[in-house]
Amino acid sequence: MLQSPWSRIGMRNLGRNPKRTILTALGLAIGFFTSVVMVGWTQGLMNEMVDNATGLVGGQIEIHDAEFRPERSLYDTIGGRDGIDVDQVLAQVSDDDRIIAVAPRVYAGGLLSSGDSTVAGMLMGVDPEREVALSRFLDDLTAGRLPQPGRNELVVGTEMARQLESDIGDELVLVASGADGSMGNDLFTLVGTYRTGLVEIDSAFAVLPLEDLQALVVLDESRIHEIAVSTQDPWLAEEVAAAIAATLEGEALGTEVVPWSELNPAIVEYTALVDVFYYVIIVIVFGLAIFGVANTMLMATYERRREFAVMLAIGATPGGVVKSVLYEAAAMGLFSLALGVAITWPVMVWWHNAPPDLTGLVGDIEMMGSVVSLTMQVEYDMGFTTMVAVALMLTSLGSALYPAFRASRVPPADTLSGL
Repeated sequence: MLQSPWSRIGMRNLGRNPKRTILTALGLAIGFFTSVVMVGWTQGLMNEMVDNATGLVGGQIEIHDAEFRPERSLYDTIGGRDGIDVDQVLAQVSDDDRIIAVAPRVYAGGLLSSGDSTVAGMLMGVDPEREVALSRFLDDLTAGRLPQPGRNELVVGTEMARQLESDIGDELVLVASGADGSMGNDLFTLVGTYRTGLVEIDSAFAVLPLEDLQALVVLDESRIHEIAVSTQDPWLAEEVAAAIAATLEGEALGTEVVPWSELNPAIVEYTALVDVFYYVIIVIVFGLAIFGVANTMLMATYERRREFAVMLAIGATPGGVVKSVLYEAAAMGLFSLALGVAITWPVMVWWHNAPPDLTGLVGDIEMMGSVVSLTMQVEYDMGFTTMVAVALMLTSLGSALYPAFRASRVPPADTLSGL
């Protein structure tokens, strides 16, 4: 392509007015930079939101009884004499390299009392060692330590501790309905507090060892409510959930394997909306750029109308004139793209590896049931970057169509005679 006379003429014309060429290319390059960085930052924000929403407490996948959702009844369990072997399932699921951790859980609604203060909350029974590997809300306790099995110990959120007016070492009375119809109650020692930044979690969840909660609600030790699963990448959850379901098929009748996308569809809809926003960015940025480039190309072709007249007079076809202008636009696009990559790539690498953190200025932000830190973390999205590069080239070529048509319609005789 670059060996044709029209391509050589087009590339040569870029050097006629270097300042104008550089300014036009810089405008397109800044459009490329703006689109790629803005979407990269948005993608980073979305990834953090999804990661926090799925990794903070819930996990990316839940394995539970098919009747467990949405009521989450105390009686809808898996395991037991006629159910699945929980230990075997934990071992099977852990064999998948895409899975980071698995943890069994038991839930029960109950009342917690300290002195004259009483609050209603969700009692969450966990295996402390497995839970820390799976979720993050117990990683950095604001005070104290994790509860130990068999000691009647628990941790609560900072907001619940405030409502109970309790501190580390205080005794709390727990009351909950038992699976056998009785009313379970016992004394538990507060040994730690956690803080997620989400009031609905910090004020509602009390965490205690799995076997202690099973004893409190008279639930057989082989019966649990769910197995939570954490994957390496939240976006792999649907694929991994399907693989787990296939593995358990026939062994766990009435068991449901659910990815986070079903548990939290609002986030899925929000990410789909953001994906549409990416296209809006391209249209706005390059929609504005096309007018500036078209203006530059019109000016450039107007200044060379006598040259076009000579070309037509000595036998060039209108199509050849159009080709020379379009080759010039293509060369402008390639130069702009190279300049845009040269500007964008170092900034993307720096922001990806050492993002500035603005959390200290504005604090954490709650979004879609997730806590998001305001950092300038950007993620690489090669698919979108390629799309922006194509949009840049199309903008450059599209803005040259009308100037190319005008150049091919120059009347040779009138133009050369000065009319």
